[in-house]
Amino acid sequence: MKSIVLAEKPSVGRDLAQVLGCRKKSKGYSEGDAHIVTWALGHLVELADPQVYDERYKRWSLEYLPMLPERMKLRVIPRTAHQFRTIQSLFRRKDVDNLIIATDAGREGELVARWIMRLGGWSGAYQRLWISSQTESAIREGFRTLRAGTDYDNLFRAAECRSEADWIIGLNISRALSCRYDARLSAGRVQTPTLALIVAREEEINNFTPESYWQVHADFGSYTGLWRSSGGVTRIKEEKRAREIAARVQGQEGRIIKVEARDKSEPPPLAYDLTALQREANSRLGFSAQKTLSTLQGLYERHKLVTYPRTDSRYISRDIVPTLKDRLKAVLGSRYRTAVKQLLSGEIRTGSRFVNDGRVTDHHALLPTEQRADPQRLAPDERALWEMVVARFLAVLSPDYRYKSIALITEVEGERFFSRGVQVIDAGWRAIEQGVSEEQEGEEEEEPEQDLSSRRQGETVRVASAQARQGFTRPPPRYSEATLLDAMEHAGRFIEDKELRASIAQGGIGTPATRAEIIEKLLSHYYIERRGRTLLPTPRGLELLELVPGNLRSPELTARWEQRLARIARGEEAAAEFNRDIRRNATELVEMVKTSTATYQPRNLSNEPCPVCGKMMMPVADKKGRRILVCQSLSCGYEQTEGQGDSLSRRPSHKQKAMNRRLIQQFSDKSKETTTFADLIRAASERKEGRQ
Repeated sequence: MKSIVLAEKPSVGRDLAQVLGCRKKSKGYSEGDAHIVTWALGHLVELADPQVYDERYKRWSLEYLPMLPERMKLRVIPRTAHQFRTIQSLFRRKDVDNLIIATDAGREGELVARWIMRLGGWSGAYQRLWISSQTESAIREGFRTLRAGTDYDNLFRAAECRSEADWIIGLNISRALSCRYDARLSAGRVQTPTLALIVAREEEINNFTPESYWQVHADFGSYTGLWRSSGGVTRIKEEKRAREIAARVQGQEGRIIKVEARDKSEPPPLAYDLTALQREANSRLGFSAQKTLSTLQGLYERHKLVTYPRTDSRYISRDIVPTLKDRLKAVLGSRYRTAVKQLLSGEIRTGSRFVNDGRVTDHHALLPTEQRADPQRLAPDERALWEMVVARFLAVLSPDYRYKSIALITEVEGERFFSRGVQVIDAGWRAIEQGVSEEQEGEEEEEPEQDLSSRRQGETVRVASAQARQGFTRPPPRYSEATLLDAMEHAGRFIEDKELRASIAQGGIGTPATRAEIIEKLLSHYYIERRGRTLLPTPRGLELLELVPGNLRSPELTARWEQRLARIARGEEAAAEFNRDIRRNATELVEMVKTSTATYQPRNLSNEPCPVCGKMMMPVADKKGRRILVCQSLSCGYEQTEGQGDSLSRRPSHKQKAMNRRLIQQFSDKSKETTTFADLIRAASERKEGRQ
């Protein structure tokens, strides 16, 4: 008897087939003596559309909301139905008695397999291949240590609950808003609070009133100092006072009254999880979160150079420690060759900031694999991202950054000026990863670091120049994808109620695997737009938030849902209880929309009417920054490139496409649409025969 091995993608299926010796290739699968390797094409099965439950749901109407099926139904996705039928036929073979789930080792991968099994009618035994890299050695070890499929039943329940919650909340609220305000509006349990974060930041910026202040800087020739009051304040509100201090010390002699030197150390940063890498790739490389994820997925699947990308852990478990030397040897071809050789020459350094079994759940931190890398075979974007993963891996294994922190106070005419400097003792991990550590990110530097190692207490100095400089308080910066990902990961901190904030201090919205998709969805719905590396809400996004029920805007509800899904995955909460609460929440949210007194009045309309329905269109930017015009009417939805209403670049709505089809059917002469050369020869021959 044989085992079916179900992978998530054809590329992974080919790798598994090669390792398992499945050399007989057929359409949609490969077969060997003991295994049949087949694959999905991502999702082959999805939740059914509303009209499957009730014909009334074909028509969007407030009257039929909320839609709350007691039991959710599945359907085969039409465009990939051929592959589903292939897998289903394999399920029915008489020589098969076991199934090995080999989809991505995570919540979403589990859902892909289980729904195929359910709709395909699999009722036999099943096991789970759970690996964190696609190298041949990892695959062989994974098949040697296959786990019981039932060990992941709770993970599947959590995945199914998440998918059903998105259907129930997203479809009900989107339909309710769209019908209530006759506009194409979309809301969801994750995308709406994410939009709310961006809008709240924009409101902070718009409401911010800058205040001026003054600071006094003194130049002592070989170093500089910043004036501080006896209370440690560096900012002076009155310009007159600041200028008086600068004038009084100008050219005067002073004395260093205090030199304080302390030996300090800074541990290496934590290893990357997906969100941390997305944040830094956005800051350093300008990658969007989605680009980082797709590039990383290629490094994982095609090149097999990194471990499982969609991890939420920044630690490794003890069983990974014996593989560290092989992982170091595998990256000897990188530009960090010297650092790699240095690490290999001694004992591999690990500690609780890297090895922590309690902080590893489904997958460990993102690491290079043991597969020897040839950077020249990578595309530029792949190489840049891979080198970030390698650099962080080496930094984590490197010694602490050790330095002497020097602070000195110079007194001139009774005024005190503070200076600070750093003397490096051992660059440690910073020799590999230059730049600020995560703990220092976002700190405003008022006193620049400088070389103060030769300064001595009691030394006499003279003020070469003194200046009073004006500054202004600054509003918080707009979100970049890097800072938005951080805000989504730690959304609990935006909750005002202290008790609630404490209860979900680590509560996030979305997961590492879905946050990039949420940002792209907000862009595709024109609720936000990119401006350089920043994200800002569009008028359409601002208007949507005015219409959405308040508790869906807050990160509190979504963060609590994410926590409950995590508990379901751990077997600490019943899925049925969560599903009941989601349906209750959906009912409450729909009722809020129905009874709302808010009005929808788009404020950013163009002067160009929609050629289909006549309503004024709204100018927006698509994901590539191109300006387009969109009709807001629910019953229309026409789109065209701005300023090119008569060009072929316009994108007709579903309504216009349907209208075109009816006109073609009504006025077509039903003749053949094309004529071939053979048709012409045949027609000429018939005419000739007729004349004879």
